[in-house]
Amino acid sequence: MRFTSERRLDDGVLEREFTLGEIPGVLWTPDSAPAPDSAPAPLILIGHPPLGLDKMYPRLVGRARYYATEFGFAAATIELPGSGVRPRWDAAEQARAELRRVLAAGEPVTGEVVDALILPLVERAVPEWRAALDALLALPGLGGPVGYEGGVISVGVRLAVVEPRIAVAGFFAGSFIPAVMFEEARQVTIPLRVLLQWDDAGNDRQAALDLFDAFGSQEKSLHANLGGHTGVPRFEMEDGARFFARHLRRQGE
Repeated sequence: MRFTSERRLDDGVLEREFTLGEIPGVLWTPDSAPAPDSAPAPLILIGHPPLGLDKMYPRLVGRARYYATEFGFAAATIELPGSGVRPRWDAAEQARAELRRVLAAGEPVTGEVVDALILPLVERAVPEWRAALDALLALPGLGGPVGYEGGVISVGVRLAVVEPRIAVAGFFAGSFIPAVMFEEARQVTIPLRVLLQWDDAGNDRQAALDLFDAFGSQEKSLHANLGGHTGVPRFEMEDGARFFARHLRRQGE
């Protein structure tokens, strides 16, 4: 991991951009350095759709700053394969073009279209998230426990299954779900909090409800709000942060 820039935001949160090989990312840490004998700061990995970090930055930094200032958590994100400044990915471009064609034509979005769109992204993104986690937890002052929040929800499901360092997760419903992910969801046992925008035109509401039902976690909650994809109420971020604090502080004791 190589840090490429550093700046102190106006609330004191330290923002550092980094690269891990060809993967860009951002790390946000609280304004005060931990005492030498203090426990390392819990870390939240913030997932997002493959729209590019530049486009997603305002939403990501808002969440990261809230976690840092209110709870003393660090947060980090990375650019997904084939998006933002990363090299173009022909298969992903073709899958997105096919989805746009199907939607424009009013045709049903088949399982084949969903699989081509989501599964290759999961296969590439999850190992990159795990490599980023290796590098982040090697930094002074960071040591877990670790939470994951955001989308693409299938990326989060796979991470929760294969990455034992993730102790808790908050998923954002709103992306297409391959059929195989319902089976993987049954293997997820960590505490979960799932956000669902009830009127999200691009989301298969029933599939999101079915996925929630499939999760094997003994502690899971579904938070549904009226409104479209970007209309999540601010109180959900605040409630979600308390959810992370409850579990990450307990894990870190």
